[in-house]
Amino acid sequence: MGFKQPSEIAKGMVEIGIKKANLTADKMIILGFLAGAYIGLGGFLAIRVSGNISSDIWGSLQKLVFGAVFPVGLMLVIIAGAELVTGNFMTQTISFVDGKITLKGVLKNWLLVYIGNLLGSLFVAFVLAYKTGLIMETVKLVNASMDLPWASYIVKIANAKVSLNWWEAFWRGVGCNWLVALAVWMAFAAEDIVGKIFAIWWPIMAFVSIGFEHSVANMFFIPLGIFAGSDLRYINLVQMMKAPALKATWESFIVNNLIPVTLGNIVGAGLFVGVVYWYVYLQKKD
Repeated sequence: MGFKQPSEIAKGMVEIGIKKANLTADKMIILGFLAGAYIGLGGFLAIRVSGNISSDIWGSLQKLVFGAVFPVGLMLVIIAGAELVTGNFMTQTISFVDGKITLKGVLKNWLLVYIGNLLGSLFVAFVLAYKTGLIMETVKLVNASMDLPWASYIVKIANAKVSLNWWEAFWRGVGCNWLVALAVWMAFAAEDIVGKIFAIWWPIMAFVSIGFEHSVANMFFIPLGIFAGSDLRYINLVQMMKAPALKATWESFIVNNLIPVTLGNIVGAGLFVGVVYWYVYLQKKD
Protein backbone atom coordinates (compact mmCIF):
# COMPACT_ATOMS: atom_id res chain seq x y z
CA MET A 1 0.00 0.00 0.00
CA GLY A 2 1.04 3.62 -0.54
CA PHE A 3 0.73 4.56 3.11
CA LYS A 4 1.28 3.14 6.58
CA GLN A 5 -1.54 1.57 8.57
CA PRO A 6 -2.55 3.17 11.91
CA SER A 7 -0.83 0.46 13.94
CA GLU A 8 2.38 1.08 12.00
CA ILE A 9 2.06 4.81 12.60
CA ALA A 10 1.68 4.25 16.34
CA LYS A 11 4.89 2.17 16.45
CA GLY A 12 6.67 4.75 14.33
CA MET A 13 5.60 7.60 16.59
CA VAL A 14 7.08 5.80 19.60
CA GLU A 15 10.40 5.53 17.77
CA ILE A 16 10.25 9.18 16.78
CA GLY A 17 9.58 10.13 20.40
CA ILE A 18 12.67 8.20 21.49
CA LYS A 19 14.84 9.98 18.91
CA LYS A 20 13.49 13.37 19.96
CA ALA A 21 14.19 12.64 23.62
CA ASN A 22 17.79 11.74 22.76
CA LEU A 23 18.55 14.98 20.95
CA THR A 24 21.14 17.16 22.63
CA ALA A 25 19.94 20.35 24.30
CA ASP A 26 21.51 22.62 21.69
CA LYS A 27 19.84 20.73 18.84
CA MET A 28 16.46 20.89 20.60
CA ILE A 29 16.75 24.67 20.87
CA ILE A 30 18.09 25.20 17.33
CA LEU A 31 15.50 22.94 15.72
CA GLY A 32 12.88 24.54 17.96
CA PHE A 33 13.94 27.98 16.72
CA LEU A 34 13.51 26.80 13.13
CA ALA A 35 10.04 25.43 13.82
CA GLY A 36 8.94 28.65 15.54
CA ALA A 37 10.26 30.62 12.57
CA TYR A 38 8.51 28.33 10.07
CA ILE A 39 5.17 28.64 11.86
CA GLY A 40 5.71 32.40 12.05
CA LEU A 41 6.37 32.56 8.30
CA GLY A 42 3.15 30.64 7.67
CA GLY A 43 1.30 33.05 9.92
CA PHE A 44 2.85 36.08 8.24
CA LEU A 45 1.86 34.75 4.82
CA ALA A 46 -1.69 34.25 6.07
CA ILE A 47 -1.86 37.84 7.31
CA ARG A 48 -0.46 39.29 4.11
CA VAL A 49 -2.85 37.48 1.77
CA SER A 50 -6.02 37.85 3.84
CA GLY A 51 -5.52 41.04 5.86
CA ASN A 52 -7.10 43.38 3.32
CA ILE A 53 -10.00 41.10 2.39
CA SER A 54 -13.07 42.72 3.89
CA SER A 55 -15.08 40.29 6.03
CA ASP A 56 -18.03 42.71 5.79
CA ILE A 57 -18.16 42.12 2.03
CA TRP A 58 -16.72 38.63 1.60
CA GLY A 59 -17.89 37.00 4.83
CA SER A 60 -15.89 33.94 5.85
CA LEU A 61 -13.70 34.04 2.73
CA GLN A 62 -11.07 35.92 4.74
CA LYS A 63 -10.85 33.04 7.24
CA LEU A 64 -10.74 30.46 4.46
CA VAL A 65 -7.89 32.22 2.65
CA PHE A 66 -6.06 32.65 5.96
CA GLY A 67 -6.48 28.95 6.74
CA ALA A 68 -5.60 27.85 3.21
CA VAL A 69 -2.06 29.26 3.25
CA PHE A 70 -1.11 28.91 6.92
CA PRO A 71 -0.28 25.15 6.62
CA VAL A 72 2.98 25.98 4.80
CA GLY A 73 4.50 26.39 8.28
CA LEU A 74 3.91 22.78 9.34
CA MET A 75 4.92 21.54 5.89
CA LEU A 76 8.32 23.16 6.44
CA VAL A 77 8.55 21.67 9.93
CA ILE A 78 7.72 18.11 8.84
CA ILE A 79 9.46 17.95 5.46
CA ALA A 80 12.49 20.21 5.99
CA GLY A 81 12.94 19.08 9.59
CA ALA A 82 12.42 21.01 12.82
CA GLU A 83 11.15 20.53 16.36
CA LEU A 84 7.63 21.84 17.02
CA VAL A 85 6.49 21.45 20.62
CA THR A 86 2.83 21.00 19.72
CA GLY A 87 3.72 17.91 17.67
CA ASN A 88 6.02 16.73 20.44
CA PHE A 89 3.11 16.88 22.88
CA MET A 90 1.91 13.79 21.00
CA THR A 91 5.15 11.97 20.12
CA GLN A 92 6.67 12.29 23.60
CA THR A 93 3.43 11.28 25.29
CA ILE A 94 2.97 8.10 23.27
CA SER A 95 6.62 7.15 23.86
CA PHE A 96 6.26 7.83 27.59
CA VAL A 97 3.09 5.78 28.10
CA ASP A 98 4.73 2.96 26.12
CA GLY A 99 7.55 2.99 28.66
CA LYS A 100 10.28 3.98 26.21
CA ILE A 101 11.28 7.38 27.64
CA THR A 102 11.20 8.92 31.10
CA LEU A 103 9.09 11.80 32.37
CA LYS A 104 12.30 13.78 32.77
CA GLY A 105 13.06 13.20 29.09
CA VAL A 106 9.57 14.33 28.13
CA LEU A 107 9.73 17.54 30.15
CA LYS A 108 13.26 18.37 28.98
CA ASN A 109 12.21 18.05 25.35
CA TRP A 110 9.05 20.08 25.82
CA LEU A 111 10.79 22.88 27.73
CA LEU A 112 13.79 23.32 25.42
CA VAL A 113 11.77 23.01 22.22
CA TYR A 114 9.17 25.44 23.64
CA ILE A 115 11.92 27.99 24.31
CA GLY A 116 13.29 27.50 20.79
CA ASN A 117 9.81 27.88 19.28
CA LEU A 118 9.30 31.13 21.19
CA LEU A 119 12.63 32.56 20.04
CA GLY A 120 11.96 31.65 16.40
CA SER A 121 8.44 33.07 16.47
CA LEU A 122 9.60 36.34 18.03
CA PHE A 123 12.42 36.64 15.48
CA VAL A 124 10.01 36.41 12.54
CA ALA A 125 7.49 38.71 14.22
CA PHE A 126 9.96 41.45 15.09
CA VAL A 127 12.60 41.25 12.35
CA LEU A 128 10.87 39.82 9.26
CA ALA A 129 7.36 41.20 9.79
CA TYR A 130 7.78 44.42 11.79
CA LYS A 131 11.30 45.73 11.12
CA THR A 132 11.01 45.09 7.37
CA GLY A 133 8.01 47.46 7.35
CA LEU A 134 5.83 44.88 5.61
CA ILE A 135 3.23 44.78 8.40
CA MET A 136 3.16 48.60 8.49
CA GLU A 137 2.52 49.17 4.78
CA THR A 138 -0.31 51.31 3.42
CA VAL A 139 -2.20 50.04 0.36
CA LYS A 140 -2.49 52.52 -2.49
CA LEU A 141 -5.80 52.34 -4.37
CA VAL A 142 -6.91 54.14 -7.54
CA ASN A 143 -8.63 57.05 -5.82
CA ALA A 144 -7.73 56.47 -2.19
CA SER A 145 -5.60 54.38 0.14
CA MET A 146 -6.04 51.83 2.91
CA ASP A 147 -4.15 53.00 5.99
CA LEU A 148 -2.08 50.20 7.55
CA PRO A 149 -4.55 47.39 6.76
CA TRP A 150 -2.20 44.61 7.88
CA ALA A 151 -1.27 46.36 11.11
CA SER A 152 -4.95 46.91 11.88
CA TYR A 153 -5.70 43.27 11.09
CA ILE A 154 -3.01 41.83 13.35
CA VAL A 155 -3.98 44.17 16.19
CA LYS A 156 -7.57 42.91 15.90
CA ILE A 157 -6.30 39.32 15.98
CA ALA A 158 -4.09 39.96 19.03
CA ASN A 159 -6.89 41.78 20.86
CA ALA A 160 -9.33 38.94 20.21
CA LYS A 161 -6.90 36.27 21.38
CA VAL A 162 -6.14 37.93 24.73
CA SER A 163 -9.85 38.67 25.28
CA LEU A 164 -10.80 34.98 25.51
CA ASN A 165 -11.61 33.70 28.98
CA TRP A 166 -9.38 30.97 30.41
CA TRP A 167 -11.59 28.02 29.52
CA GLU A 168 -12.37 29.31 26.04
CA ALA A 169 -8.64 29.55 25.36
CA PHE A 170 -8.01 26.12 26.90
CA TRP A 171 -10.66 24.26 24.91
CA ARG A 172 -9.73 26.02 21.70
CA GLY A 173 -6.20 24.81 22.40
CA VAL A 174 -7.51 21.25 22.81
CA GLY A 175 -9.37 21.36 19.50
CA CYS A 176 -6.42 22.88 17.70
CA ASN A 177 -3.79 20.40 18.74
CA TRP A 178 -6.04 17.41 18.29
CA LEU A 179 -6.05 18.39 14.61
CA VAL A 180 -2.36 19.37 14.53
CA ALA A 181 -1.31 16.03 16.03
CA LEU A 182 -3.51 14.23 13.50
CA ALA A 183 -1.77 16.18 10.73
CA VAL A 184 1.60 14.98 12.05
CA TRP A 185 0.20 11.45 12.43
CA MET A 186 -1.13 11.31 8.87
CA ALA A 187 1.98 12.95 7.39
CA PHE A 188 4.01 10.08 8.85
CA ALA A 189 1.61 7.66 7.16
CA ALA A 190 2.31 9.11 3.71
CA GLU A 191 5.18 7.60 1.74
CA ASP A 192 5.87 10.57 -0.56
CA ILE A 193 6.16 14.37 -0.36
CA VAL A 194 2.86 15.09 -2.11
CA GLY A 195 1.04 12.72 0.24
CA LYS A 196 2.60 14.43 3.25
CA ILE A 197 1.56 17.86 1.95
CA PHE A 198 -2.07 16.79 1.53
CA ALA A 199 -2.07 15.05 4.91
CA ILE A 200 -0.82 18.22 6.58
CA TRP A 201 -2.95 20.72 4.68
CA TRP A 202 -6.47 19.58 5.53
CA PRO A 203 -6.29 19.37 9.35
CA ILE A 204 -4.27 22.60 9.63
CA MET A 205 -6.59 24.48 7.29
CA ALA A 206 -9.48 23.18 9.40
CA PHE A 207 -8.19 24.29 12.80
CA VAL A 208 -7.23 27.75 11.53
CA SER A 209 -10.49 28.35 9.68
CA ILE A 210 -12.52 27.12 12.66
CA GLY A 211 -10.73 29.54 14.99
CA PHE A 212 -8.92 27.17 17.36
CA GLU A 213 -5.81 28.32 19.25
CA HIS A 214 -2.22 27.16 18.63
CA SER A 215 0.36 28.18 21.24
CA VAL A 216 3.32 28.48 18.86
CA ALA A 217 1.31 30.39 16.25
CA ASN A 218 0.22 32.75 19.01
CA MET A 219 3.88 33.30 19.92
CA PHE A 220 3.98 35.02 16.53
CA PHE A 221 0.54 36.61 16.17
CA ILE A 222 0.15 38.31 19.54
CA PRO A 223 3.69 39.77 19.81
CA LEU A 224 3.38 41.02 16.22
CA GLY A 225 0.12 42.71 17.18
CA ILE A 226 1.89 44.33 20.14
CA PHE A 227 4.80 45.51 17.96
CA ALA A 228 2.48 46.95 15.30
CA GLY A 229 -0.02 48.43 17.75
CA SER A 230 2.72 50.20 19.71
CA ASP A 231 4.17 51.86 16.61
CA LEU A 232 3.71 55.65 16.50
CA ARG A 233 2.24 55.44 12.98
CA TYR A 234 -0.45 53.10 14.24
CA ILE A 235 -1.11 55.14 17.39
CA ASN A 236 -1.70 58.21 15.19
CA LEU A 237 -4.21 56.20 13.16
CA VAL A 238 -6.01 55.16 16.35
CA GLN A 239 -6.23 58.81 17.45
CA MET A 240 -7.89 59.63 14.13
CA MET A 241 -10.37 56.81 14.87
CA LYS A 242 -9.29 54.88 11.78
CA ALA A 243 -8.03 51.76 13.58
CA PRO A 244 -8.77 49.77 16.74
CA ALA A 245 -6.65 50.56 19.79
CA LEU A 246 -4.22 47.93 21.00
CA LYS A 247 -5.54 46.07 24.05
CA ALA A 248 -3.06 43.17 24.09
CA THR A 249 -0.13 43.41 26.50
CA TRP A 250 2.78 41.10 27.24
CA GLU A 251 1.07 40.10 30.48
CA SER A 252 -2.27 39.31 28.84
CA PHE A 253 -0.43 37.42 26.09
CA ILE A 254 1.11 35.06 28.65
CA VAL A 255 -1.64 34.85 31.26
CA ASN A 256 -4.82 35.04 29.16
CA ASN A 257 -3.64 33.10 26.13
CA LEU A 258 -0.27 31.35 26.13
CA ILE A 259 -0.69 29.43 29.40
CA PRO A 260 -4.24 28.07 28.86
CA VAL A 261 -3.67 27.43 25.15
CA THR A 262 -0.44 25.52 25.84
CA LEU A 263 -2.19 23.35 28.44
CA GLY A 264 -5.04 22.75 25.99
CA ASN A 265 -2.54 21.84 23.27
CA ILE A 266 -0.97 19.26 25.61
CA VAL A 267 -4.36 17.65 26.25
CA GLY A 268 -5.43 17.77 22.59
CA ALA A 269 -2.30 16.05 21.28
CA GLY A 270 -1.19 14.02 24.29
CA LEU A 271 -4.53 12.61 25.41
CA PHE A 272 -6.75 12.54 22.32
CA VAL A 273 -4.06 11.28 19.95
CA GLY A 274 -1.04 9.95 21.86
CA VAL A 275 -2.77 8.11 24.71
CA VAL A 276 -5.82 7.02 22.72
CA TYR A 277 -3.84 5.49 19.86
CA TRP A 278 -1.37 3.91 22.27
CA TYR A 279 -4.28 2.23 24.08
CA VAL A 280 -5.88 1.03 20.84
CA TYR A 281 -2.75 -0.22 19.03
CA LEU A 282 0.14 -0.66 21.47
CA GLN A 283 -1.17 -1.57 24.90
CA LYS A 284 0.05 -5.03 25.78
CA LYS A 285 -2.79 -7.38 26.62
CA ASP A 286 -2.43 -9.56 29.74
